[in-house]
Amino acid sequence: MKMGKLGRLTLFGVLMALVAALLTGCGGDGKTTGEKKFLNIATGGTAGTYYPIGVAMAEILNKSIPGMNVSVQSTGASVANINMLKDGSVELAIVQNDIIYYAENGTKMFQDNKIASLKGIAALYPETCQIVTLEKSGIKSVTNFKGKKIAVGAAGSGAEANARQIMEAYGITYNDIEVQYLSFSEAANALKDGNVDAAFVTAGFPTAAIQDIASQHPVRLLPVDADKADALIAEYPFYTKTTVPAGTYTGFNEEVPAVSVMAMLVATDKLDDQLGYEITKALFTGLDRLQAAHSVGKMITKDGAMKGMSIKMNGGAEKFFKE
Repeated sequence: MKMGKLGRLTLFGVLMALVAALLTGCGGDGKTTGEKKFLNIATGGTAGTYYPIGVAMAEILNKSIPGMNVSVQSTGASVANINMLKDGSVELAIVQNDIIYYAENGTKMFQDNKIASLKGIAALYPETCQIVTLEKSGIKSVTNFKGKKIAVGAAGSGAEANARQIMEAYGITYNDIEVQYLSFSEAANALKDGNVDAAFVTAGFPTAAIQDIASQHPVRLLPVDADKADALIAEYPFYTKTTVPAGTYTGFNEEVPAVSVMAMLVATDKLDDQLGYEITKALFTGLDRLQAAHSVGKMITKDGAMKGMSIKMNGGAEKFFKE
């Protein structure tokens, strides 16, 4: 059966339309294939708080937004996450607000590596800089750190930046200690095995890594004294004073003064405003799932979602919070 000229033209048009559809690649709303939207969320180590919160976020988005397919990556946390946002390997990330500020301004660990494409989705919850040791170590203060093996977090992480800054407030530098670059779970194991003397853990409390230690050994949280906290806040205005309640960890019944930064959900300017709005609306109408994922989820509220926002926001996210 011969096909007429009109039929051939019609078939050609259909084929071209199919090719155009197949060639539709990654747009401003995440990686798309047909009607599917693929997003990756960078979190942190599985023993911290970013990971369970990120998993809950993925569940909410997959359930609430048609065609959404969100996956979660365990990472080295804040600094690694910002670099992953920059290179496009993830579309969303949970990051400390102080580290975001350094990235946007090209300072500290982002010296000469300014990243201007970051956009805020929401401030989430305060992350407390917890300094943990075993009770039997005899360490009562950061001033006792000289000559000790100290886990400061993964190299280049937000926790490591906090560790360095807090120790500096006490006149302690890396030259005074044996630095151990360990994730939270690695630090927990090293403390239990006696391979480190103390560890810095920046996360919402209670933190799984510290709970793990406390389940096997009596622990002690070290204070950040008021004058040292004031000095930190004067130099790094992202810090706020926090108190870790007595009984937060099994067997340790003392109230401990500490400092905190804010965890934030961040994207880049490649995430369009419409999808930013849909993501934000889904998350903040699904807060019960975030609250069930970890105790810090109870601190995530719509009213507090713009507090501590250290960068410009995604237009859709900002629109949601102003409704």
